[in-house]
Amino acid sequence: MADVDEKRAIPAAASSSMRPFAESNPPVDHTETPREHGEVAGDEKDDVKVEVTGEVVEEDLYLPLVMLAELPHEPNPLTIRAVTVGIVLGALVSASNLYLGLKTGFTFSANMFGAIFGYGILKFFEKAGKGIPIIGGVFGPQENSIIQAAATGAGGISGIFVAGIPAMYQLGVMGEGRKPKEDIGAIFTITLVCSFLGLFFVTPLRKFFIIQVARELKLMFPTPTAVALTIRSMHAGAAGSLDAIKKLKCLGLTFVACLCHRVGSYYAIGILYDWHVFTWIHIWSGYTSWAMNIESWGWYFEWTPAFIGSGILIGLNPAISMFAGSVLAWGIIGPVLVHYGECIGIAQFDEDDPQGWEGYYSFTSLKNLGTVTPSPRYWLLWPGVMVMVCCSMAELLVQYKVIGVGFKSLWQQMASNLNEMMIKRGKTSPFLARQGAARHKAAFEVEDPAREEDQVKDWWWIVGLLVTVVLGMIIFQFQWEMHPGLTLLACVLAFLFSFLAIQIGAVTDTTPLTAASKASQLIFGAATSGSGFSVKHAQKINLVAGGLASGGADVANSLVSDFRTGFLIGTPPVKQWVAQAIGTFVAVWLAPGLFVLFTSAYPCIYDPNYDPKVSGNCPFFVPSVSAWKAVAQAVTDPAVKIPRTSGIFSIVMGIFSVLQVLFRHYYLVGEREKYQKWLPNWGAIALSWVIPAPVFANAALLGAIIAALWRKYAIRTWDIYGYAVAAGMIAGEGLGGVVGAALTLGNVDGTVYGTNIACPMLEC
Repeated sequence: MADVDEKRAIPAAASSSMRPFAESNPPVDHTETPREHGEVAGDEKDDVKVEVTGEVVEEDLYLPLVMLAELPHEPNPLTIRAVTVGIVLGALVSASNLYLGLKTGFTFSANMFGAIFGYGILKFFEKAGKGIPIIGGVFGPQENSIIQAAATGAGGISGIFVAGIPAMYQLGVMGEGRKPKEDIGAIFTITLVCSFLGLFFVTPLRKFFIIQVARELKLMFPTPTAVALTIRSMHAGAAGSLDAIKKLKCLGLTFVACLCHRVGSYYAIGILYDWHVFTWIHIWSGYTSWAMNIESWGWYFEWTPAFIGSGILIGLNPAISMFAGSVLAWGIIGPVLVHYGECIGIAQFDEDDPQGWEGYYSFTSLKNLGTVTPSPRYWLLWPGVMVMVCCSMAELLVQYKVIGVGFKSLWQQMASNLNEMMIKRGKTSPFLARQGAARHKAAFEVEDPAREEDQVKDWWWIVGLLVTVVLGMIIFQFQWEMHPGLTLLACVLAFLFSFLAIQIGAVTDTTPLTAASKASQLIFGAATSGSGFSVKHAQKINLVAGGLASGGADVANSLVSDFRTGFLIGTPPVKQWVAQAIGTFVAVWLAPGLFVLFTSAYPCIYDPNYDPKVSGNCPFFVPSVSAWKAVAQAVTDPAVKIPRTSGIFSIVMGIFSVLQVLFRHYYLVGEREKYQKWLPNWGAIALSWVIPAPVFANAALLGAIIAALWRKYAIRTWDIYGYAVAAGMIAGEGLGGVVGAALTLGNVDGTVYGTNIACPMLEC
């Protein structure tokens, strides 16, 4: 949905879902999420009620889960079948994420999707493959967690391909007329560095986040915890297996149906996908100008399963906030700006021969910035980005106590470890000894259930990190013209931002990667200022560094989330680490390949000179690309001007959004906490200002309303099927988009064999 660097938090009670990434995903509204048995929500407490031998007991979620005694022993859950299935499922999510991220800015995690679909596939193998090596064999919860770990690895790192990398091409920093497939080698290498940097540097922090300070800092990790609880419930005997099969069937049927709908809609898009109601009125009423004026502002309905499913997940508050933001942006502010001459639109009709389409304009141009009167989209882009950054940073800073305690505990642990290493060599450091002694073992700190031989070997991540950093400095110097010192700075920022993102995400279930990427861009804007770089060179460094910092933090957050799931299930951490590392290695090659596929089919994604009048409308809004590009231009190019009125409005709204965060965090507490759900979600509002049309807000609102009514009138069926339907819709449309790209490359898509009937000017 818009500059999305952030993983969307999924309601933790969900029995299936995927990861909203790319940049400003609105926090999930957990207020309507039911809590029963193993389900947890975003405001989760420290325990849940579970039924054990007919008796309901409280279960501490900072300890490994109580598993059924009759579950089979799993001597080695890291199996070929689990990793292979996980990679295949992760690849589906990766393909889906690229389509959805380019279209809306959102990406989704593969953890729950992989856990549920993987359960169904390996359960089938368990029954049908008896006696067959590799395929057959007993299937248990730890192997299930390996599937989701491999799926998370293979489905990750899509964020840089829906934001920073396309922005480089749109700014022309890769060279005039360059195509992504011509730079595939450089794209592979930046993906490699981003992926393995995050994987290696966060590995030693497993004990810190999962074992040592989890209870102290209230690090619940809602979604990873929900994944673990879901895995346990699916392996909980006959009753759990029955519910799991119901969810699996629902997920599969919804997935196939939405995939077929998306592919079929390419051939009749104005009938099956985009309903341009005001165009219909315009035609039926004899070409009335008022209807065409409303159509010009993007007010039509799109039957997009992904965003209807997204609305099912996020809840009413974010959905209503998005819709209200769309009304404000594209129903009030935009028209007022055009009326008073602050902004202009571009006529889409032929003025010499309008053929009844008078009044049809586009208000979304981002060309010739600073030299002409801007479009409403450009004017609204700045307050949207400002509110996104202010909200994310404010949410980060109000947790200063948690962050401070975290950094203090990390330093004390490091001092203790360093002193122990010196003692083994016959030396000691009084300073390190004092600092390490301050890190006392609290009464609430749990023992690590993983044996020493099940831990990730230190030399694995140390050697891997050193090699990755050195390799990154060489690659970025020769392929991206970035000084090794700046590369090292980006690596340090990636670590710092991942540390913050993991802490905040573990508490709020919303990972603030928006703040990470934008803060990185601002820091590198200052670092390159006055250094003699050309504007294009400075912009390249800005985007590459931002991608490295946010991409590394994203992978790091995914690994710690997997460690949390494995801790609860009892999976050896080294097995999970290997599974995710294998999946990540696949993603290094898969994600760039998919990016080249999409950009080859749809040049509008990267081509700054793309003209929709000549080549047709672009099916992708690329909102994250617009936000990244705008920040890069603002901090490097003196010729790019922010309209004065837009700047004033941005500052006012940024301050207002920060004040609301403070109001909610410090005033609406205790007895007044119940009023928090009535506050507007400014992250969602800002998102609707960056997306150049209200269609996604319309669809998300429909999904949220469906979910609210479903919960109210059929809570039992909602508990079984609700989130499975949402996940199937999101994944189905995403994969349908991949099929659509292949059809376009094969010259057999809807533009060749389909119809645009019922579309404005016969163009959707």
